Amino acid sequence: MAISMYQISLPIFVRQLNGLAGCMKKAQAVYAEKKYDESTLLSCRFYPDMFSFAKQVQIATDHARNCAALLAGLEAPKYEDNETSLAQLIARVEKTIAYLKTIKPEQVDGAEGKTVIVKMRDREMNFTGLELLQNRSMPNFYFHTTTAYDLIRHNGVEIGKRDFMGAS
Repeated sequence: MAISMYQISLPIFVRQLNGLAGCMKKAQAVYAEKKYDESTLLSCRFYPDMFSFAKQVQIATDHARNCAALLAGLEAPKYEDNETSLAQLIARVEKTIAYLKTIKPEQVDGAEGKTVIVKMRDREMNFTGLELLQNRSMPNFYFHTTTAYDLIRHNGVEIGKRDFMGAS
């Protein structure tokens, strides 16, 4: 049985984003209970040249949304990067999940050989659909979701692998 481009992309993005939202909800509860300032987590980074926690979440949602749209031949919705609370970041993740759920398998299946163009600030990069998914979108998506998870855990929120994986 062949594996479809849809099966190896969108359900994985959705599950992982559900895990990220769940981790952030646990962080939100801890920060509320202990009366911690959420901005300390949102601005947290492991090293000065790294992106902040908020930016990690924003970029993870961008990769999932943009990859899905490119594979489906659609224009991805644009999100402002202006979240200032965990509630707003959770809403961004949930909005991304809702968008991903609008894309049907038949829109993505067969896109492995399709030429897709990723427009950067000063250049364009050409990929096949499979190259985009395997070599750009999925690795970046996992990098940023993992870093967001690690920052939450580093800040004392008791989460584990099951939370990260979006297990129910």
